[in-house]
Amino acid sequence: MKKSSMTYLEKLLNAPSPTGYEDGARNIWRAEMKSFADKVYGDTHGNSFAVLNEKGKRKVMLAGHIDEIGFQVQSICDGVIKFQPLGGFDTNIIPGRRVIIHTAKGDVPGVIGKKAIHLMSADERKKTTEFRDMWIDTGIYDEEELKKTVEIGDPITYGYTLEHLAHDVYVGRGVDDRIGAFIIGEVLRNLKGKNLGDLAVYAVATVQEEIGLRGAVTAAGSIKPEFGFAVDVCHCLMPGVGKDVVGDVTMGSGAVVTRGPNINPKLFDLVVKTAGKKNIAFQRDAACRGTGTDANAMQLSSGGVACQLISIPNRYMHTPVELFDMKDVESAIALMTETILAVDKKTSFVI
Repeated sequence: MKKSSMTYLEKLLNAPSPTGYEDGARNIWRAEMKSFADKVYGDTHGNSFAVLNEKGKRKVMLAGHIDEIGFQVQSICDGVIKFQPLGGFDTNIIPGRRVIIHTAKGDVPGVIGKKAIHLMSADERKKTTEFRDMWIDTGIYDEEELKKTVEIGDPITYGYTLEHLAHDVYVGRGVDDRIGAFIIGEVLRNLKGKNLGDLAVYAVATVQEEIGLRGAVTAAGSIKPEFGFAVDVCHCLMPGVGKDVVGDVTMGSGAVVTRGPNINPKLFDLVVKTAGKKNIAFQRDAACRGTGTDANAMQLSSGGVACQLISIPNRYMHTPVELFDMKDVESAIALMTETILAVDKKTSFVI
């Protein structure tokens, strides 16, 4: 990966963009796309579009959701902030984390607190932590001062940034699915200057995926693509999680190509054939129903769209320490770029 792309990726992954408040990453993504896309624009929902060869009669949509799980200020009382989730969380890992509250006056750092274990009864220690038992402590204990600083509804993210671990492995928050938004943009970058024939390529950084695939619904409805790719993260093998749970998927072995009812079989075959011809490493995964990704929303929109889900193996999903391997990212970029270039006038996805 080029150094410039890595710098852009770091900015994208570090930008605060919880579901419903995606401005941080959205602005970075759009600015980058303007450096090479033919057209960049947004919609009233907050989706971001970058287009190549807009006059092409056959439309392909690339979707990667740009929102991350986060929190939202619910109330301010007793000198602390009560909050609610934006997306799905394992509440047991939330206490003791550093967070940032994104206010109109600037970022406010804080920590998520709860009753210390020394002060808990035996029964309390056995119970699952609930949001009502947690709060955010900013160090501002004067309630009037705190209310002048933080407003109800302000978004909150974990206070963690992208870091390199070892080899090609990185860790950060919001990898689900900011990495997907990065990948679709890089595919568009690769396609710039190529002969796309009658293909119009729409890369879309979708919003509000974490609360019901909402951005992909409106984006696909406006574009009305013939076929498309959704890029997201997926679970993979790790200690305590075997093949019976996540299949034979590992980090660093290539992007994951899903097969199942959510996937158009002809598009799947073209991806696999292209991978073999171009010697691109990939892994297979089976999904026996709707995938719970933007591919599901795309497939069911506008009379039906031929879809393929491409996934990046991810450890510790929906935590502030999500792991991914850059080899898988590069595999996904190459796989989609070459498959799109393999589509010609004779290619049909009707089954």
